Amino acid sequence: MVLDRVELVRFYQVKPIRIVRGEGQYVWDDRGNRYLDYHTGYGTAFLGHRNPFVMRRLREQLEKIMTVSLTFENDTREEALRALRRVLPPYFTHVFFQNSGAEAVELALKAAVKATKGRSTFVALVHSFHGRTLGALSMTHGVKYRKAFEPVLLKPRWVKPNDIEGLEKAIDDSVAAVILEPVIGEGGIIPLDPEFLKAARELTREHGALLIVDEIQSGFGRTGLPWAHMEAGIEPDVMTAGKAIGGGFPVSLVAFQKWVAESFETGEHGSTYAGNPLACAAVLGAVEAFEADRVPEQAKSKGEEALRYARERLEGLKAVRDIRGKGLMFGVELRFPPGKVLDCLLEKRVLALRAGATVVRFLPPYLTTVDELRSAIDALAECIKNTYG
Repeated sequence: MVLDRVELVRFYQVKPIRIVRGEGQYVWDDRGNRYLDYHTGYGTAFLGHRNPFVMRRLREQLEKIMTVSLTFENDTREEALRALRRVLPPYFTHVFFQNSGAEAVELALKAAVKATKGRSTFVALVHSFHGRTLGALSMTHGVKYRKAFEPVLLKPRWVKPNDIEGLEKAIDDSVAAVILEPVIGEGGIIPLDPEFLKAARELTREHGALLIVDEIQSGFGRTGLPWAHMEAGIEPDVMTAGKAIGGGFPVSLVAFQKWVAESFETGEHGSTYAGNPLACAAVLGAVEAFEADRVPEQAKSKGEEALRYARERLEGLKAVRDIRGKGLMFGVELRFPPGKVLDCLLEKRVLALRAGATVVRFLPPYLTTVDELRSAIDALAECIKNTYG
């Protein structure tokens, strides 16, 4: 038998549209219909589709070279590192590029083991999501992600978000690191209290453990600050970043305090594609967009208006349990699974996504307008009313 193509393994439920083009906050299907994209590839296109700063840098790099191993120096990589110095907090002095968020988490976990001289106990949060590779999956709480792979996963100590007493009980001198998302994304859009983040920082220092902040979804201006953990005034030991830092191009990084980076020895980590010139060009363009368009400021002002308007339009609906978020990362928790509401939004040409079991999640690009945010919230209100009465 001869097949006309190789079939894609389907790990995702496929929506009934075929997307063929994107520009800014919009995508178009193969019938020419335009959609307001608040899904953005699970937040990857926070800088918008085909951001002009990123596109310019990628085009320039394509004319030079695509692949240069970390074995060799490269000008674009050096330029990206200089640009990152302008947007990373000063306590992160070293970075290592990776290709995906899960890879970045894997390196962060390895760093914790190495810097603590072999400790192997971790603390993670209920509702957290850190990725699907084995180490990252070990720190991911959802049963649906973990169940089939439990025999080979690490077994972290689980703490509920914002439960300082639980954190105190979980952290002792055997712990290598606490890993957390300053705003839990996939698990339901749950912002962590500054007091909880401060307690995590104090307790990890007290017991010689690392604090790892996963800013893959919450970082790079999305919450109204360059990095969401900065609201608490803490200095983590390690930070993972991804999604928006490449403007949609597959790239991530791990940022380290100096003492953590210096705990590694040659050969203890590596990656074939890490730090390749195209990825670094994308990072360079993303930093330029971040600065030129004042991305955190836009996310803060637009996000505050969106949350205010969402509460005005939605709080009186019986199906709505809660409305929460930071900047342009917000969700509406329903009393029922949101599948039908998401389908209704799709019909109204608004792309959104689920978070946790019952949350409709919006991850808008910073380019979206306040009027568009209000329009999407109006559509959500109609869909909730049409679905649940």
